Amino acid sequence: MLYWPMSNVLYVEGYALDRFAEGLWGLEPGHQNKVGLVLDAGIEESLRVRHLQVVDAARASLGLPVVEYTVTDAALQVEKWIDPKSGQSTGRIQRPDSLLRAVGTLVERSGVNAVAVVARFPDDDNSDDDLENYRQGKGIDVLAGVEAVISHLVVEKFKIPCAHAPALLPFPLSPSLCPKSAAEEIGYTFLPCVLAGLSSAPQYLVQKESSLGRMGSSIVVGSDVDSVILPVDAFGGDAALAFASMKNNRRPLIIAVEENETVLSDTPEKLGITAVRVSNYWEAIGVVAAHKAGIDPYSLRKDRIDNVPHFINNNHHTNINASSNNAYAAAAAVCETIF
Repeated sequence: MLYWPMSNVLYVEGYALDRFAEGLWGLEPGHQNKVGLVLDAGIEESLRVRHLQVVDAARASLGLPVVEYTVTDAALQVEKWIDPKSGQSTGRIQRPDSLLRAVGTLVERSGVNAVAVVARFPDDDNSDDDLENYRQGKGIDVLAGVEAVISHLVVEKFKIPCAHAPALLPFPLSPSLCPKSAAEEIGYTFLPCVLAGLSSAPQYLVQKESSLGRMGSSIVVGSDVDSVILPVDAFGGDAALAFASMKNNRRPLIIAVEENETVLSDTPEKLGITAVRVSNYWEAIGVVAAHKAGIDPYSLRKDRIDNVPHFINNNHHTNINASSNNAYAAAAAVCETIF
């Protein structure tokens, strides 16, 4: 709910972010998109009106360019659950065909180039432990997994920005709510931040990597990324693996934040990824600032720099005696762009 676009932040959907990191898609920032809205036919009338009131408020008060809405021709029938093996939230919609037809109608009829989707989610039992843990700032977001499924469907098919907001009945009042969860309970919908983000989200340019490299300076491509910050156990995603596998002269500095733990177990060491471990995001910001200034971050720590390695050339064979710290210095690519 409490979100507003910032000039130095790009609002990018997860599927598109993976393709961007792989060098397959570029990002073209812009000032304003034509945003369309898709409402699930399974949303009851009173809740549908609440969402439309949010849209009108965003258009009149914030000037957001929401040009049209449509309702799916069938209820999407969202299902969500926790994967018993990984502990991740996931799910599916029974009628993806109805969703894609609705988005296609908006694209063809109104020329929208960004889409917000509101699907009716099943209301949780008030005793649901996962929901209560999330409201207390613990555990996982039980809605996020299937939300990603929904936006991935749209972005893969239409290659335009998309974001999802769940339609739910208001949660019962809780006098002891985690402040980080409180923003999600101050209204009847989750739609304002979605509309704000989509209004200026970058467009996706789908071309071969060689073509992306020849685009104008306003186009952002994966090789422009200078630093990547990730939770310490979340290095197994497509984007993380793509950044880690870039050639040395393009590979960004990768930072693992130990304080931000997830239900995953994909650490950089487990996957053979060179990363700088930090305790928290305060430290991560310091490492990025040093890297941006061309300073080895390890030089700012006590006893982290060893003697300069000695290169010995015997019969045209080169041996490198390097400590792990200096190995990092050799692996960290020094680029020019950070965002």
